[in-house]
Amino acid sequence: MSTASVPLPRWINYVLLPVLNLVLAFLISGVVVWIIGENPYEALKLMLVGALGRGEGVGFTLFYATSFIFTGLSVAVAYHAGLFNIGSEGQAYIGGLGAALVALALDHYVPWYVTMPFAVIGAALFGAGWALIPAWLQARRGSHIVITTIMFNFIGAALMVYLLVNVLRVTGKMAPETRTFLPGGQLPKLDWLMAMFGMKLGPAPFNVSFLIALVACVAVWALIWRSKFGYEMRTLGASRSAAAYAGIPYVRTVVVTMLISGGLAGMMALNPVMGASARLQVEFVGGAGFVGIAVSLMGRNHPFGIVLAAILFGILYQGGAELSFDMPNITRDMIVVIQGLVILFAGALEFMFRPAIVRLYQQFGKA
Repeated sequence: MSTASVPLPRWINYVLLPVLNLVLAFLISGVVVWIIGENPYEALKLMLVGALGRGEGVGFTLFYATSFIFTGLSVAVAYHAGLFNIGSEGQAYIGGLGAALVALALDHYVPWYVTMPFAVIGAALFGAGWALIPAWLQARRGSHIVITTIMFNFIGAALMVYLLVNVLRVTGKMAPETRTFLPGGQLPKLDWLMAMFGMKLGPAPFNVSFLIALVACVAVWALIWRSKFGYEMRTLGASRSAAAYAGIPYVRTVVVTMLISGGLAGMMALNPVMGASARLQVEFVGGAGFVGIAVSLMGRNHPFGIVLAAILFGILYQGGAELSFDMPNITRDMIVVIQGLVILFAGALEFMFRPAIVRLYQQFGKA
């Protein structure tokens, strides 16, 4: 029997294996840091202090994590239906357009808490709309979802550059961006939440979209494990033939799943567009759509695991920026290498330890 099909307890699948992969990634990263002449222990200490040692660092860590939660959920929803959505980057980009248009239209007239629900809907609708064509091509024409979604990333980027340069750019301004939103179009910071833990947020753009992301986690959990459509998604993801035998409509399930996935990716734009910069800019997504793939895999495609993995990557982003400042020999490119190692061991090699763990479990676990 293949080790991949041997059932293991949940604490092994969802705790032990990810921790082993993460520890190995950091050990190899430590070797790389040592080779370039720096102390791995000091580097790790600086990274953790920079990300978690003061209120500002925690704020930036959670700001990055918020974006990764949305894109991780986007990837996870599609994955449960047997689809691999590589297009979260483009869907988030287009979602930013939806959020920005709402903010530009309403910020003169209403406070932020009135604008916010319309911005959430706008971002989700625009993100879902950008996922619709790849979903239809997969469901109706058999075009592979990986190819179509990744190509739509490039189309979305080109479309946004055109709109920001030729349509939405402020007259007389060189930068390809919209005007700055008024307070009615901005999401407030969560400085009150940081104050509850005795920390000051400072200039960190940690904002209300974090709470929206947590609500989205609960909604995704309820959708996948507590709803009829979630059961249909998981059945399709497990076996298309079994889903067909059970009468689950393939086309509808694929299209609706991708609409939900694209909508979640689009909502990621609330964080940088309305929560941080208060305007729509070029390349505001910053690779969060692709990081969401690793976050989803590391979190085992479960909302709770995605939150933990997103915070980990937030630590790597914020702590890495601090580390490259305090240790000049460790450049920003080196931080990308460390992030890549985490992705490699947590994603591509997530079952590297599984055969040995299965043998040990069979030998001692059932004794």
